Amino acid sequence: MTSKEENLSKEITSFIQERNESFVKWRRTLHQIPETGWTEFQTTFFIGKQLQSLGFTLTVGRDVLVSSERMGIPEQTVLSEHEQRAKKAGVPDEWLEKMIGGHTGLVASWDTGKKGPHIALRFDIDALPIIESTESSHLPQESDFRSKHDGSMHACAHDGHAAIGLGTAHFIEKFQNQLEGKFTLLFQPAEEGSRGAKAMVEKGWLENVDYFISGHIGIHSLEIGDIAATTSQFLATTKMNVTYDGQSAHAGVEPQKGKNALLAAAAASLHLHGISRHSSGATRINVGKLEAGNGRNIIADIGKIELETRGETTELNHYMVDEARRIIQSTAGLYDVNVDIQIVGDGLQAKCDEEWVRVVELACAESPAIKRIIPELPLGASEDVTYMMNRVQQKGGKATFLLFGTPLAKGHHHPQFDFDERVLAIAVETIGRLLFSCHNSDNL
Repeated sequence: MTSKEENLSKEITSFIQERNESFVKWRRTLHQIPETGWTEFQTTFFIGKQLQSLGFTLTVGRDVLVSSERMGIPEQTVLSEHEQRAKKAGVPDEWLEKMIGGHTGLVASWDTGKKGPHIALRFDIDALPIIESTESSHLPQESDFRSKHDGSMHACAHDGHAAIGLGTAHFIEKFQNQLEGKFTLLFQPAEEGSRGAKAMVEKGWLENVDYFISGHIGIHSLEIGDIAATTSQFLATTKMNVTYDGQSAHAGVEPQKGKNALLAAAAASLHLHGISRHSSGATRINVGKLEAGNGRNIIADIGKIELETRGETTELNHYMVDEARRIIQSTAGLYDVNVDIQIVGDGLQAKCDEEWVRVVELACAESPAIKRIIPELPLGASEDVTYMMNRVQQKGGKATFLLFGTPLAKGHHHPQFDFDERVLAIAVETIGRLLFSCHNSDNL
């Protein structure tokens, strides 16, 4: 290592130590205002406000994505309710006007003006429809940063991801004179349910990207300082909303005139879980929600189910989708009801470029905080970041998805999910060091 490289490494370590309190503060602020997909009005404004003073070029609203490519958009009444909540919380009208109708998320761009690679980074920002725990052992409850939005919670670390994105932006601003090339930071809405990435991809943000970096806190329970350089086993997925439309009738007087949508939905739920698994690889299906009926003495005219399929490959997921459609439609015929199937989310398979293992090892070798580089760990779940990874790779670029280690007392999507906040500094440092490593084309 040259003296110049050694000095830079020390500067990076010093920057991370100085900004650590900010990382935690941002995360805790965002944790209190969780917003589910396409309603991230307060979240988008908070992130944008932090970035405005740094000198980034910000893109907000319809210019961030292709509106028609969004999936699983909430009903207008839900969007309006969240817009009004954001307004009461102090989000300015000029910001809300840009985001109206669920056009949340933002892109922050930085051009150093020097020849170098174009690096894109993605940070997801949405929350989950989960009621957060009030147990005293739950740190957000104990330390008074529990969710203020009843029924919504950051139970998958996206509050941490957004904070890491802000930390990365501050890193770029701090080291702007030493960095080269262009940087595009994508703060993506609606990752949960695989609904938001495709809309950003179709806007063209990934068309001329040389290197793409994203990542996730947790997934596996690891030690602080552990980093997975690449991730495998991205499961392709499809999310469906199914509505059975029958005919209501008096259950005692004339039950023969009814067409029972409740029974159709219930029968479909059982038969869907009986789909034969495929010999070519892992497949999954889950009916996560069933709603039907109006009262005990009424033949149910409406039955609704929400389900998802997954597959080790996109082709295996298509197999599950085709089988699910067959069962859903056949059940409608069995009970003589109509059925409507809507696709409200979709994710693809993806593969990280193996070259990143060596790059992460070299980049983090001199870090006093990063203890272990794990070449690869399985995700075993779905992530619509795969749309971004695939687009970059199709255009000749290189992509990876990192995992940032933290102990996990409770798993993701649990009401008591939390993580060790020291992981925020580790993640920002890892990404920051990678930004410099990407300058050396021999590494990738």
